[in-house]
This record gives sequence, structure tokens and C-alpha cells, in this order.
Amino acid sequence: MTILRSVALSPQPVSLGEIADLLDIDRSSAFRLAHTLRRRGFLACPPGRKDYVLGSSMWTLSHQYDWSNMLVKVAHPELKLLATQINETAHLAIREGKNALFIDSAHATHVIAVAGQTGELVPLYCTAHGKALLADADERELRAQFGAGPLQKYTKNTITSIKALAKECDQIKQRGFATDESEYGSEMRCVAAPIRLGNELIVGSIGISAPALRFGRELYPDYAAKVCQVADRIGQYLSGAETKP
Repeated sequence: MTILRSVALSPQPVSLGEIADLLDIDRSSAFRLAHTLRRRGFLACPPGRKDYVLGSSMWTLSHQYDWSNMLVKVAHPELKLLATQINETAHLAIREGKNALFIDSAHATHVIAVAGQTGELVPLYCTAHGKALLADADERELRAQFGAGPLQKYTKNTITSIKALAKECDQIKQRGFATDESEYGSEMRCVAAPIRLGNELIVGSIGISAPALRFGRELYPDYAAKVCQVADRIGQYLSGAETKP
């Protein structure tokens, strides 16, 4: 597993000597391990070379595994807890092209609740879930994703400038959560946080939504803290880390 992780994270093919040094073993032992992984398709050698890159078995496993279903299974208890704590609708989302896709939800007991359903797609750039998923993107990456702009305007609060979106993404990354001030749906507010793996890769977002009349701006600090705590716990579960009670 250490070999696979090292090869996966290396920008260049990894040599047998590097593998031996990594594991602090002799070259013959390192060769046997690498050769076994190569025979099983987990490692491969570029044409004409003796160093290693990831093999086809890794790509096959990655594409066949249902990551969104795994995320739902891990996160659903925390999603329900978040909805119960705040008594507002909570959603779990992943990135799907230029949109955020809701893959799970837990609903509040209010008569008037947010109607977003599992399977719904919402824009990345003007929703809290979407902006949480974009938190690590810089202006260059945003332009590659959305073009030069302007972005489609849904409400008077919608961000339509790539430069303004890049600035907001930087703020989200620093504070750990994103907000939606009626930017996609009128009179709605949302706060969401990115779910990160141990290596900081964003794999999803979790957050709560409510009508603006019930979700005043003064509630952002409390709601954001709860959302961030839940996002952090889910990230730790996914990374196999011990979580604090």
C-alpha cells in the first residue's frame, strides 16, 4: 500500500531504488514486491523503462467503485444529526461537471422546508454547496471551467464575474465554509462546508438550507460551526482517522 501511494502521488515514474529507500529494505525485496504488484496489474512500467507508474487495475477499480454511494453510507448518520441539531433541511452533494449533485438529504420538521431533493443538480458558482466544492479553485481553473463569463444571473445576488467568484473561493478556503445569500433561489439562505480527505482533496460538501425569514444572518456563525464540525468528522471517517467524541 505504501508503494502504491508513493507511485500515485509522484509526478514522475518511481524507480526500484526509490521504492527500496521508501520501505527501508534491500533492492531484491523491493523488486519482489513491485513485481507482484505489476503481475496483478497494480503497477506498470512505461515503454522502454524499468521504473513504475500505476497500472490498469488501479484505474479499473477506481472507475468501477461507486464513490457517491460510499459517501452516502458514511455520511448519512451525520447528515441526519445535522438536520436534527439545526432543525433545517441538510444536503450532501458531490461535483458533477459544472453542477453540484445532491446525493442525500435529511429533512427538518418545519411545515415550510427547503424542497431540494436527492438527484437534483444545482449550479456550482451560485450555491453554497457548489462554492464549497470549488473552494480550492483559482481564477485560472474557474475560467477553464466556466469560460470568461459573464455567468448566468438567477437573482440580484448571483455572482456573475469569474474574478469575483475566484475571490469568494479564496475566502471560503480560508474560513472553511460557503454561504448562499439568495444567489440561486430567492429568499433562501444556505451554508455548506467542503468534505476533505486526509490529503485535503475535496470529495463532497454538506450543508443546511432554509428560508431567509427563518435563517437570519446572525445565525451564520453557529450554523457554520456545526456544518464544519460535521464535514470534518465525515472527512476523518473517509480517511480512516480516529475521531474525537
